[in-house]
Amino acid sequence: MKEWSIRGLVFSALFAAVMISLSSMKVVLPFSAVPITLQTLAVMLAGSVLGARYGTLSVLIVIGLCAAGFPVMGGKGGVSILTGATAGYIWAWPFAAFLIGWFAQRMTQTKYTVLKLLVVNFVFGSLLVYPSGVSWLAYFYQIDSVSGALVAGMWPFLPGDFIKAVICSGVVAAVWKVYPIERILNVKAGTWQSDEKTLPGRS
Repeated sequence: MKEWSIRGLVFSALFAAVMISLSSMKVVLPFSAVPITLQTLAVMLAGSVLGARYGTLSVLIVIGLCAAGFPVMGGKGGVSILTGATAGYIWAWPFAAFLIGWFAQRMTQTKYTVLKLLVVNFVFGSLLVYPSGVSWLAYFYQIDSVSGALVAGMWPFLPGDFIKAVICSGVVAAVWKVYPIERILNVKAGTWQSDEKTLPGRS
C-alpha cells in the first residue's frame, strides 16, 4: 500500500476546514429536523478532488473533531450530534467520500467528464446517504410510515442535492485541468501504482 503523503494530508485538513465552514450555511425547514446544508457539497468535493483515501480522511477529521466536542457541525459538536436525529447521514459521509473518490481517481478526462462526475456525485454523494439517514431519522422520531420518513428526510432535499452535484462536477472538472487528481495521489492516471518517472517534478 502506498504511503501517506504530506501533500495529501495537508489537502485532507484543508477540505475538512472547508466542510466545517460550509456546515454553517444552512436552512432550517419547518417540517423536518434535517436542515439544508452545504456539507454534502463538501463531501462531494473532497472525494472528487482528493480521491478515496484522502477524501475519506477529510470527512473523518470532521467527525472526529465533532466527537471531541468541537463545534464543527453548524456551530455544534459533541457525541450528541453523532447520535442525534441526523446521525445516519453523518455516518454515511465517509462511505460516500470513499466511493466518489474511488471512481473519480479512475476517470479519464474526456468531453463527458462533467457528466460522469455528476452521476458519481449524485449517486454516491446523495442517494447513497439516504438509506441510513432516513432509517435513523425514522427510528429517532418513531416515524412509523415509510412515506412520512421520506417526506421528513429525503424528498425535499433531492433537488438541492442535484444542484450540489452539478456545482461539484463543474468545479472539479475545471480543477482537474490545472491540478489533476493524480498529483494528490502521486499515481499514474487510472491506477494505484506510483509512477514518479512519468510524472516528473512531483513530490
